[in-house]
Amino acid sequence: MAAIEQLTQDFLRTKKLPHIWCPGCGNGIVTAAMVRAFKRAGFEQRDIVIVSGIGCSSRAAGYLNFNTLHTTHGRALSFATGLKMARPELHVFVIMGDGDCSAIGGNHFIHTARRNIDLNAVIVNNHIYGMTGGQHSPLTPSGKKATTAPLGTLERSFDLLELARGAGATFGARGTAAQPRQLEQLMVRGAKHKGFSVIEALSPCPISYGRRNKLGGPVEMLLDIKNKSVPVERASEMSSEELEGKNVTGLIYAYDAPEFSEEYYRMIEQFKDK
Repeated sequence: MAAIEQLTQDFLRTKKLPHIWCPGCGNGIVTAAMVRAFKRAGFEQRDIVIVSGIGCSSRAAGYLNFNTLHTTHGRALSFATGLKMARPELHVFVIMGDGDCSAIGGNHFIHTARRNIDLNAVIVNNHIYGMTGGQHSPLTPSGKKATTAPLGTLERSFDLLELARGAGATFGARGTAAQPRQLEQLMVRGAKHKGFSVIEALSPCPISYGRRNKLGGPVEMLLDIKNKSVPVERASEMSSEELEGKNVTGLIYAYDAPEFSEEYYRMIEQFKDK
């Protein structure tokens, strides 16, 4: 059996297929990158847990053949935190969309980063609420249209990785559905990092976002994402004017800091000694 077919048989719930994602959606590309990353990281399948909230990307939890937890809108990180505290030996990956993570779940996101708990957050950023009505999210670029912004979004969008770093996350990386091998490599590095890892995956939404903003079809949107991506090494040599409208990709930051669950259990042991 070919390697990709073996991965499909081992790591996907094939009885749940075909998936319900729209034609041209990047969620399948991001999910496939995750599957390959799990294999490359060398984790045991039974030790991996997938937690998701609500939204297009969160449907991945139903297709991935691991321990999975499909939770409420915006609350995936809260459930994942409880799981990690109860079973710190497990490798917990949290799949969220841009609205799920940064709007409805924004408060949970910053406090998970503050704790630096050893979770791996994969945020599929398609710049829109795709499943729940096409509303704009905190990651919708200024001026882009949505059902809740028919004349264009007024607010500035978050830089999600800078938000996470400011709150205390110790690993931040950005990849795209247009460059799936790089995204896979970043997921492996994030999985092996001790602490809160945030990986933003830029992904096309041709239906709810692309049509409304006249961005073309799936191929055009993927090419646009690729053309606007600048490797972090090259970005360091560019001016702010040159980086306007671009997305810096690669490993943005990684550093060591105390991990929450380890510190918690160390405190418990010290209390017992007293």
